[in-house]
Amino acid sequence: MEKNKGRSRFIVLCVAPAVILFVIFMIIPTLNVFRMSLFERGAYSPDETFVGFANFKSLVNDSNFIRAMQNTILLIVVVTMVTFALALVFAGILTRENIKGKELLRVIFYIPNILSIVVISGIFSAIYKPENGMLNSLLSMISGHEVSTLWKGEDLVMLSLIIAMVWQAIGYYMVMYMASMAAVPQSLYESAGLDGAGRVKQFFQITIPLIWTNIRTTLTFFIISTINMAFLFVKAMTSGGPNGASEVALSYMYGQKDAGLYGYSMAIGVVIFLFSFLLSALVNKVTKRTPLEF
Repeated sequence: MEKNKGRSRFIVLCVAPAVILFVIFMIIPTLNVFRMSLFERGAYSPDETFVGFANFKSLVNDSNFIRAMQNTILLIVVVTMVTFALALVFAGILTRENIKGKELLRVIFYIPNILSIVVISGIFSAIYKPENGMLNSLLSMISGHEVSTLWKGEDLVMLSLIIAMVWQAIGYYMVMYMASMAAVPQSLYESAGLDGAGRVKQFFQITIPLIWTNIRTTLTFFIISTINMAFLFVKAMTSGGPNGASEVALSYMYGQKDAGLYGYSMAIGVVIFLFSFLLSALVNKVTKRTPLEF
C-alpha cells in the first residue's frame, strides 16, 4: 500500500510541472481570448465595454474576414492534398526502387524543412520577381520572348504561396513515410507480385493501408499546422497583399489587433480556434478505419 502511495506521489511530482505550465501558458490565455471576444476595448485604454456577441455578428458581414477565411481554407485543402500526394509518391519511389544516392536525395528533400520561413520566403520572393526573377527568366528563355508575369499579383499570389508552402513541407513528411514503408515486410510485395499485382497496385493496396495510421496522424497535425504556416508565409512574403488577395485568417486577426480592435480580433481568434477544433474532429472521423497489422 505504502509502495503504491509513494509511486503515485512520484508520478504527480513528475507530471505536475508540465500540467502547471500548460494551464498557465495554454488554458488560461485561451479562456481569456474567449472572455475578451465579448468585450470591446480601445487601443490605449484599459477600459472594457461588454458587447456580448456583437463582435461575432460583425464578422458575418465583414467581407474582408470572409475572404481571409476562404483563402485559409483554400491553402489548407490544396497544400495538404498536394504535399501528401507528392510525399507519399516520392517516399514510395525512394523506398522500393533501387536508386543510386537514395540517402543523398533524402537529405536534399529534407533541407527545406530546416530552413526558416523567412529564408524560404526570401528565396521564393527572389524567384517570383517580375523583372529579373528566376521563374520569369526561365520562361523567357523557353518562350523566346520576354515574360514579366506578376507572380505575386492578385491573380497568382495564392498559387505562389501554395508552391512555397508545399516545397517547405514535403521533405519532412516524405522522410516520415519512408520510415513507415521500410517496416512493411518485403514478402507481402513478393506475394502480390506473384499474383500479378504491379507496382502501382501494390502501392495502393498494400503500402497505403499498412501505413494508414501514420498517414492519419500526420494528416491531422499538418492540417492544423497549415493554419499557422499560412500566416507566417503571408507575413513574410506578401503582408496580405496585394489588396488583401493573400490575407488569411490569422494575418487578418493581427491586422485588426494592430488597428486597436482588440475585442474584434479576439472574436476572430475564437472562430479560428473553433474552426481548427472542428476540422480536426472531422478529419479524425473521416479517416478512421480499422488498422491493419503485419
